[in-house]
Amino acid sequence: MDSSLSELGEYISAKLPEAVQSVESSFGELTLNVTTDSIVEVARLLRDDNQCQFSCIIDICGVDYPQRVDRFDVVYHFLSPTQNLRIRVKLKTDEDTPVPSICEVYPGADWFEREAYDMYGILFVNHPDLRRLLTDYGFEGFPLRKDFPLTGFVEVRYNEELQRVVYEPVKLTQEFRSFDYLSPWEGTDYVLPGDEKAQG
Repeated sequence: MDSSLSELGEYISAKLPEAVQSVESSFGELTLNVTTDSIVEVARLLRDDNQCQFSCIIDICGVDYPQRVDRFDVVYHFLSPTQNLRIRVKLKTDEDTPVPSICEVYPGADWFEREAYDMYGILFVNHPDLRRLLTDYGFEGFPLRKDFPLTGFVEVRYNEELQRVVYEPVKLTQEFRSFDYLSPWEGTDYVLPGDEKAQG
């Protein structure tokens, strides 16, 4: 871990020992694993503390692990333009336990929290306007969950003949298939279609 990141991780852990569960580094970025209830306190420290100065929120996203009891990781990405550093903050939650909203600290989190709610069903408490954002009116389910079914739903499109929006069953343009990820440039264990002509 870079020494400045290591020092920053130790500093934040010392300031919020009850909130920070662990500190790690990956891809040259500091990652804090925090308790769910402390996210507002952590966000405020990251923004206001002179050692941190993470004034920009870059993203909030969800990660789904359906086999876990706390199936979701909520991942926050912050940027400090002053220090030219990025930090990742992670917490765990389940389908029913709401995560405190950080909109009061970072107003730009509004969109990201609504997106995480719409795509994963992650609930945020004290959010000013938590409603669906990317899916259609009356949409059921959460499309980025790993157990979301791929068939049996409707899609929306504009019909030129009827001059209105119509709902139709989802039609997949190709059947499900398993893809071969072997690189033809490195050579395969089998003959690619069309190669049999070159050998003749």
